[in-house]
Amino acid sequence: MGGDDQWASIHQDILNQLTKRFHSYDEYLQLRLVCKQWNFNLSLIPSGNKVLWLLLPIPTVAAERSSKKAKIHVGTISKLTQRRTRILEEKEIYHLTMPELQNNLVRGSCHGWIIMVLIYEGTIRMLNPFTKVCFDLLPISTLPNVIDIHGDKCIIDLESTYGTLEMDTISMHKINVYKVITNSAPNNDRYNDFMAVVIYGGYRKLAFYKANDTRWIKFPTSHKMIVDVIFFQEKVYAVDFDHQLYEFHIKKKLEPVRRIYEGTPLYQHDTNIMQYSYLIGCDDGSLLMVVRHIRLTKHTEWWRYYKTIKFDIYKLNKNAKVWSRIYDLGTYVLVVGLNSSIQILASNCKGNKIYFTDGMVGLHPDDDIWRHDIGIFNLKDNSCRRVLSDVNFFCPPVWILS
Repeated sequence: MGGDDQWASIHQDILNQLTKRFHSYDEYLQLRLVCKQWNFNLSLIPSGNKVLWLLLPIPTVAAERSSKKAKIHVGTISKLTQRRTRILEEKEIYHLTMPELQNNLVRGSCHGWIIMVLIYEGTIRMLNPFTKVCFDLLPISTLPNVIDIHGDKCIIDLESTYGTLEMDTISMHKINVYKVITNSAPNNDRYNDFMAVVIYGGYRKLAFYKANDTRWIKFPTSHKMIVDVIFFQEKVYAVDFDHQLYEFHIKKKLEPVRRIYEGTPLYQHDTNIMQYSYLIGCDDGSLLMVVRHIRLTKHTEWWRYYKTIKFDIYKLNKNAKVWSRIYDLGTYVLVVGLNSSIQILASNCKGNKIYFTDGMVGLHPDDDIWRHDIGIFNLKDNSCRRVLSDVNFFCPPVWILS
């Protein structure tokens, strides 16, 4: 039997066990190239060890001229920390041509899928960036604050004492969706359990829909100014600008859980510093609230220039009612931004760090080329290193765990 035949005849179970020993995507690609049979049997994306990617929406020169295509640069988190000078070397970037993102806005990432808004159609679409499979969520026209759409004009409910507003439909598509998360990938065999949650509108309220619903449904509470939301242990958790936590039962028609938590971080009122919270569910059942401090610099009428200066982390142990401040993540890293915020065990990089991209959707002019606040915060010495600050993006970069 020839050498190639011996490799090709290895049982699939053994091959799957081999893949779990590869933590580098480069090495995994080399594994797929051992023989034709392995290349056929092994998926493009490893299923054993999750790989963290940073999607960088950078238009090609041709795209900038024609506005027809866009090139997406994707790099792994393990390689973002191995260079002292250049954070992303050319050999560490995988180039994917993704015309699906052109003229669209990224509004989330979870379970290995990007969630984007198609601004001309008003579609909220999930896209797997590697397989190119798409799945459409309910459209923007079915959000609770959309009253009517006639052609290029629409009427929306401001959900406040200001009543209603007539505006351009495309402009509404751009600003009406802030962030979207789902409880799972859109898998057909589990579709009956599928659920999506959106932060929407000028007052950043919450809505959801489940399988077979025809409209987004407003959460049964008077919350507003929500900045992050997650699925965790059969519940939905959300946090607002004042760091107040909201808790909803998924299996009880999303009824709010009435609890008062002690030790909640106090919002520090400073015209030059904005605070922004993220929620992360941990393997031990505890909940983290990550408070991001952002320094703002005013430029004409827009707060366009800003940078992250520090993070504070608070922990709520399982079944506890008191938040406690923590200063060390051990071997874990936190990943925050427009993605569904996550905690992962550091493998090829050092732990005790926070990897962040920005979600400052409302701080950018509509037609501006965005320069985003991306970086790495080290809890050991409270240092914050910004990366890619000189790169222009046509929509927010986002983390993808796949």
